Amino acid sequence: MEGTSSQKPLDILILAAGLGTRMRSNIAKVLHVLDGRPLINHVCRTASALGPRKIYVVVGHQGEDVIKAVGSELDEESVEFVWQKEQLGTGDAVNAARDFLENEDSTLLVLSGDVPMIRAETLAGLIQQHYDHRGRGAECTILTVKLPDPTGYGRIMRDDGGLFERIVEQKDATDAEKEISEINSGIYCFDTRKLFDALSLIENNNAQGEYYLTDVPKILRNAGGDISLFNYTDSREVSGINNRAELAELERVVRRRTVTKLMLDYGVSFVDPKNVYISEQAKIGRDTLIYPNVSIEGECEIGDGCTIRSGTRIADSQIGHGVEVLDNSLITEAVVGNSCKIGPFAHIRPKTRLEEGAKIGNYVEVKNSTIGRNSKANHLTYLGDATIGENSNIGAGTITCNYDGVNKHKTTIGSRVKIGSDTMLVAPVEVGDGAVTGAGSVVTKNVPPNKLAVGAPARAIKNVQREDSTDETGR
Repeated sequence: MEGTSSQKPLDILILAAGLGTRMRSNIAKVLHVLDGRPLINHVCRTASALGPRKIYVVVGHQGEDVIKAVGSELDEESVEFVWQKEQLGTGDAVNAARDFLENEDSTLLVLSGDVPMIRAETLAGLIQQHYDHRGRGAECTILTVKLPDPTGYGRIMRDDGGLFERIVEQKDATDAEKEISEINSGIYCFDTRKLFDALSLIENNNAQGEYYLTDVPKILRNAGGDISLFNYTDSREVSGINNRAELAELERVVRRRTVTKLMLDYGVSFVDPKNVYISEQAKIGRDTLIYPNVSIEGECEIGDGCTIRSGTRIADSQIGHGVEVLDNSLITEAVVGNSCKIGPFAHIRPKTRLEEGAKIGNYVEVKNSTIGRNSKANHLTYLGDATIGENSNIGAGTITCNYDGVNKHKTTIGSRVKIGSDTMLVAPVEVGDGAVTGAGSVVTKNVPPNKLAVGAPARAIKNVQREDSTDETGR
C-alpha cells in the first residue's frame, strides 16, 4: 500500500533532559554510570546499531555535559541535539524537536535515555511490527511489558477486544487501574508527521500539570489510527533507572552476565566469580585466570593464559598472552607484550608499552615509556618519558628526572645497560648500549656505549669489560 510505514526512513529521538529527582543527585540521571559508561551512552550505542538516518537527543538539565558524553559515543554527523527549555513533561520534550522533525515523512523511534539495557534486536522487532501491522503499518506502536509489581509505571488499558484503548499514569490511575500489570515501557514507534499533529492537541490537565507523550496514542486512536502493542517478555531489559538502588541492581546484572559469558563462551577462569568487576566491552582469552577483587574496565583486551592476581585494576589496556600481573597493580591505557610480569604494587600509566618478556616489579611506576624485550625494573623506580632497549636492568631507586619545572624531557637508555641503584637520570639524556652507571650516580650528560659512569655529577671513567662481548675498540 502506497505510503505505508515500511517505506519510510527511520529517525530516532532519545529523551535525556530530566534531572531524575529520585536519584538524590546533583548529576543528571542519564549521566550516572553503568558498566563504566553514562546511561545515555548505552542507549546511543544501541540506537546507532539500528542504522537510523539521524539520532536526535533532547537535552535540558546539564545539557552541555550530556552533549559531551554523547559526543564520545556518536560521531558529529549522526546526531543532532535538541534543547528542552522547560521541564513540562515527555510530550513537551518530544515537541521540542518539532522544528527538526514535523515535516519529515519518516518513522520515529522514541527512546528514554535512562533505559540502558534495551537491545537492538528487541527494538528491531518493535520496528518490524510497526511496519507490518495489518499489512499497512501502524501510526503508533508501543513496547509494553507485564510486571509483578507495576508500581510507578503507566498502565496499558485495553478494550474488550484486547486492543489498545489508552495509557493511564500511576498518579492518575484509580485503584482498579493500578491492579493492571501491563505497563508502558516509554519506548514507541510513530508515524512522524501524525505524531506532531497529535502533539498539538495534548493538554496538561493531569495531577502533574505536564504534557504527557502517553496521551498521543489515544488521540491517534480516536482519530481512527491503528495503535499496535508490542508485548515483550524480558522486563529487566526495558526497565528504566529511577534511583540508585535500581542502578546498583542493574550493575550487578551486567557484571554477572559478563562473567558468565566469559566462562562459558571464552574459557576464562575466575577464582570467585561474584567478586570481580569486568567490563562488558572487555575481551579476555582462553585459560586466563582471574583472582578475586580484580577490576577490568573499558575496552580491554587480555590474551590467553594470563594470571591476574587480587587487587589489580586494568583499564583500557591491551595485555598479551602469558602475562602475569601480581597483586594490587594498576594498568591504564597501556600495551603489555607477551610473557611480561608486572607487580606487585606496580603502576603502569598511560602511553606505556612493555615489549615481550619485560618485567616491572614492586613499587615501580612507568609513564609514557617503552620498555624493551626482557628488560627489567624490579624495585622502587620511576620511569617517565623514557625509552629502554632490550635486556637492560634498571636498579632499585632509579628515577628518570623528566620534568624541569616547565617542560618534560626524554631519557633514552640503550640495550644491555645496567643502571645502578639510586641513579638519577636528568633528562634530556642518553645512556648508550652496554653502558653501566654506578650506584648513587647523577647522570646529567650522555653516557657513551660500553662506558662506566659514576659520581654526582656522573663521569664516564672507563670502558665496561664483559665476558660475552668485546669493548668499543674491538679488542
